[in-house]
Amino acid sequence: QVHLRESGGGSVQAGGSLQLSCKHSATIYASGCVGWFRQAPGKEREAVANMNIAGDEINYADDLQGRVTISQDNAKNTLILQLDNLRAEDTAMYYCAAKWTAPCAWSPEDFDIWGQGTQVTVSS
Repeated sequence: QVHLRESGGGSVQAGGSLQLSCKHSATIYASGCVGWFRQAPGKEREAVANMNIAGDEINYADDLQGRVTISQDNAKNTLILQLDNLRAEDTAMYYCAAKWTAPCAWSPEDFDIWGQGTQVTVSS
């Protein structure tokens, strides 16, 4: 059984950085794609970044590219999302997710396993 548990959220000022972590079980390596999503109050869940398990295909949302970096620490079974130059509009609950089959996708409906989320709040 796959478990995903996010951490690292918090409150920062605009321009600051946060590093989010998603601890997962080793069985995640049987999946096709892992990624990060976010959901702000009153808005739909949206994709932030994803990558295939091999790590040679990485995708970023167009409006976030250059400010976010997705990576994996395989030794620690952890998926990482680095958020830089944060803006007030980045305030949201951030979720990690896994999709059992390749290729990666942007729609939340295509992902099979979800964590509980970690809150990011950016003050201007």
